Amino acid sequence: MKTIIYSIKDFELSYLLKANKINHELTCAEEALMPDTATLAKGHEAVVVFTGDDVSTAVIEKLHEAGIKYIAIRAVGYDNVDIKTANNLGIKCANLPEYSPYSIAEHAVALMLALNHKLILVDKQVHQHNFTVGNLVGFDLHQKTVGIVGTGKIGSIAAKILHGFGCNLLGFDIAENKELTEKYNLRYVDLKTLCSSSDIITLNTPLNTSTKYLINKEILDTMKPGVMLINTARGAVINTEHVIEALDSGKIGHLGLDVYEREKGVFFYDFSKDKVKDDVLKKLMGYPNVIITPHQAFATNEALSNIADTTFYNLDSWANNKTSENELVSI
Repeated sequence: MKTIIYSIKDFELSYLLKANKINHELTCAEEALMPDTATLAKGHEAVVVFTGDDVSTAVIEKLHEAGIKYIAIRAVGYDNVDIKTANNLGIKCANLPEYSPYSIAEHAVALMLALNHKLILVDKQVHQHNFTVGNLVGFDLHQKTVGIVGTGKIGSIAAKILHGFGCNLLGFDIAENKELTEKYNLRYVDLKTLCSSSDIITLNTPLNTSTKYLINKEILDTMKPGVMLINTARGAVINTEHVIEALDSGKIGHLGLDVYEREKGVFFYDFSKDKVKDDVLKKLMGYPNVIITPHQAFATNEALSNIADTTFYNLDSWANNKTSENELVSI
């Protein structure tokens, strides 16, 4: 099946090629999918897209005109894809139900530890031959209360890891996981109770109409002074402007981000010569108690292999006139 892969990155290419076991005819495009690049899909049957691609109504209509029958999303989240329009035009869509929840959960905990132990600061100091410790004092994770917002696959693994540190766990989700309460003594509470009681809050929710700006001024005001906030979910789960205000006031003591709501066109690209133009992102980068990673939590060998394998499982199913178990249907 002739397939075009948009927004392909050099670090994922070998994994995708290895997973192409039935030899789909691939076109690899570094360009992101958007209205101006949708024409590249002409002559193909399928497109493979990533989180930063524009798969909105207008773009899907262009893909339909180009003859596209299938959209494979090489990500769990698909908030950037208009599934309803695709379905109405007869285009099948499929995502990844998971790839490696361990990679995301472990990255979230890595951000917690790096912030708490001031690892970025100490690395700079030591390289300047400064071996003092006075400004590097952190705190034990043991016995701290961690609020896990979203206790699906990623949140569940985060709970397991943090239970190992001896943390007290609170959870918030529309569906409760009894295994977490039984194994790790996680207690489900409402969002405001979680925020007012937690020393650390980690976000693991998908982005949808219910979770956009879930963390806003009203919720931030309920949090403990100096709280640590970690977001490895989607950038727009937090209201960035409100979070910056909370950083300035000291309400947020530590902030770890692997996602940013305006990351499209920035994350995955090298701006070392031109510098980033986004003033909000530059402001965030200027705080000593903020760590930003460029949507890299998924970048492990295991996760990249699983992403490639499941993406090609979806494509293989369609090529063989079968239904993929990962197909998405609009409600």
